[in-house]
Amino acid sequence: MKNEKEWQRKLKECCRSVADISDRFSFTDEEINELISIEERYPVCIPEYYLSLIDSSDRHDPIRKMCVPDVMEFSEGGLKDTSGEADNTVVQGMQHKYRQTALILSTNQCAMYCRHCFRKRLVGYSSEEIAERLPEMADYVRRHTEISNVLISGGDAFLNSNEVIIKYLETFMAIPNISFIRFGTRNPVTFPFRITEDDGELTSILSDFALKKHIIVVTQFNHPREITEESVKSIRMLLVAGCSVFNQTVLLKGINDNPEILSALLNELVAIGIKPYYVFQCRPVEGVKNQFQVPLIRGSEIVDKAKSMMSGPAKAFRYAMSHPTGKIEILGKFGNSMLFKYHQAKQDEDSGRIFTRPVNEYECWF
Repeated sequence: MKNEKEWQRKLKECCRSVADISDRFSFTDEEINELISIEERYPVCIPEYYLSLIDSSDRHDPIRKMCVPDVMEFSEGGLKDTSGEADNTVVQGMQHKYRQTALILSTNQCAMYCRHCFRKRLVGYSSEEIAERLPEMADYVRRHTEISNVLISGGDAFLNSNEVIIKYLETFMAIPNISFIRFGTRNPVTFPFRITEDDGELTSILSDFALKKHIIVVTQFNHPREITEESVKSIRMLLVAGCSVFNQTVLLKGINDNPEILSALLNELVAIGIKPYYVFQCRPVEGVKNQFQVPLIRGSEIVDKAKSMMSGPAKAFRYAMSHPTGKIEILGKFGNSMLFKYHQAKQDEDSGRIFTRPVNEYECWF
């Protein structure tokens, strides 16, 4: 490809099928057939870098669980859209659920398709098709002056070309009511080369625009073993470019549903300059629910115990569920019920509302 970037070349080396990874793990013939069926429903893409973090002798390795297909993805139950994304779409590729934020699903591409992803069913439009709607999106944001920030997500926002990223930055930074721009990306975790390769071309772009308005990069580290020399290098480059880096961890069964692991993760993130932002309750998504969800009562106990082992900055996050009605903070047990509070609400009347709800020991959502 003409003018192919180094990160794009490395992306082509990702494993994109069960056949690509079958010789690395001890799959039986029956398992391979089942996994191929999963591959036909949900995409597979794993960078060589992320595969190298797996202990291939451990079938329960937490890194493996996040990237290698599993027969549990065919278990019954779960929803396709757990937070009402379809209802909040105002322009093709853009949602407006919360008053101050416009969310853009800028691409359907990821460097790695996480097995716990709540958008794993999403095919959507290409980055070019979404970018063509930029004038329409910008017009919507100009007319809705309550919108103070734009969150460019996906897929993975950093899987857009540099040219497309520049278009987003130029477009939204020119709108007076926009105070800052966020990018949602897991590239620092799964594919740090997008940031570190090509002589820092991406961070140079971000640095130039960060002089105009603030840029926040929101990523997702879920386990301490994802914090490597390469991932730390990518974070340092983003910080030097003038970006803030926030982290949204998902509480996942068999991966970080342990106070020692969760506290170690968030303490280490603070140490490398990342601000813990949310610990999210795993959503009851089709192909995810039965594999990764942790019950609410147990989740709140894990979070509370983990916080007792964290520094102040590390425990500045909120444990929350992203519900169709808003982001609901999970405060903990309250007598025979649990206590919740709307951290963000779709409807103004719910804003800040505190409420209790009976929850049994197996309930993971409501």
